[in-house]
Amino acid sequence: MPEHLTSRERVLATFAHREPDHVPCWLGASPEWRALARQHLGLPDDESLSVYVGDDFRRVHSRFAGPEEAHPTRHLCHPEATYRTPFGIERYGYGYGMPLTSPLKSAKTVAEVEAYAWPSPDWVDVSHIRAEALAYDRQYAILGGEWSPFWHDAIDLLDFEGLVYRMYDSPDVVDAVMGRVADYYLGASRHAFEAAGDAIDIFFIGNDFGAQTGPMIGTRLFRRFILPHLKRFVDLGHEFDKYVLLHCDGSIRHLIPDMIAIGLDGLQSVQPVCAGMALEGLKADFGCSLTFAGGIDTQSLIEGTADEARAITLRTLEIMMPGGGFIASPSHDYLLPETPVENVIVMYETIKEYGYY
Repeated sequence: MPEHLTSRERVLATFAHREPDHVPCWLGASPEWRALARQHLGLPDDESLSVYVGDDFRRVHSRFAGPEEAHPTRHLCHPEATYRTPFGIERYGYGYGMPLTSPLKSAKTVAEVEAYAWPSPDWVDVSHIRAEALAYDRQYAILGGEWSPFWHDAIDLLDFEGLVYRMYDSPDVVDAVMGRVADYYLGASRHAFEAAGDAIDIFFIGNDFGAQTGPMIGTRLFRRFILPHLKRFVDLGHEFDKYVLLHCDGSIRHLIPDMIAIGLDGLQSVQPVCAGMALEGLKADFGCSLTFAGGIDTQSLIEGTADEARAITLRTLEIMMPGGGFIASPSHDYLLPETPVENVIVMYETIKEYGYY
């Protein structure tokens, strides 16, 4: 067995497809779930929770520095709104929520798209990121960069049906919207890497391209409209010597070869109950090219017993650990209060006990 590694060394070895001392762990959870877990375990704060479960990652975020009227949570216009995106769209509901408007739904020309009030990458403050990252003394793998959900923002702006119809009827309009949205996130992440690149290990971005039974759009449209922009994010991360990890839910097996072709390093969440996402096949077909993070079925954690949580964790480790390239965590990056704390703790305790190489 390899000598004991730091969390950061463990994660970097895993991304390099080497077997470390122990499989890395990841805790992605909502504030509400974290509060329940802290109460259950009698812990004082989120950092102590991360230490307790053995989370090998820490994450740093930029802060909003744009005009006051564009603030994400202040001066919201709609009475139901809980959040405002960088693109001025107010959303409602749990977490990130659902859009209340689609301001470019009626746009028919590129000129109308260009006339929209687009945000500036200078609206992010990154001055604190390096100090926050280095406060962990390089013991943990640091996730950084903007979340960059350019696909979801394009849906918000055009409405999903409007976006798909325009892929056929007005592809130049889709190109203009996608380009503007991606430009914002790429510019903001570049600011972060220029200010704190030596302290960040992984560029972590998120876009859900999959539904339960297949991708949200076909391979041809994916390659035409999404893949070129996804490659821009991969290229930016590699420019600053970062691994690039994409959060992507759902059934996306048909898209994975294209993701590998553009140089993506890792895929996070990995929902094995979705069509084509059986772990044995993913590991056999793509395990030498991609690092997989997740894979422990969250639905089973929600609906099952503690013994079942232990069993599904053991089975996942057995399939995914060999050869490295696997980070153990639930198949959802944002555990909700509906997920029993007891089952999740059993999962992490099982990983601690049986995750040695």
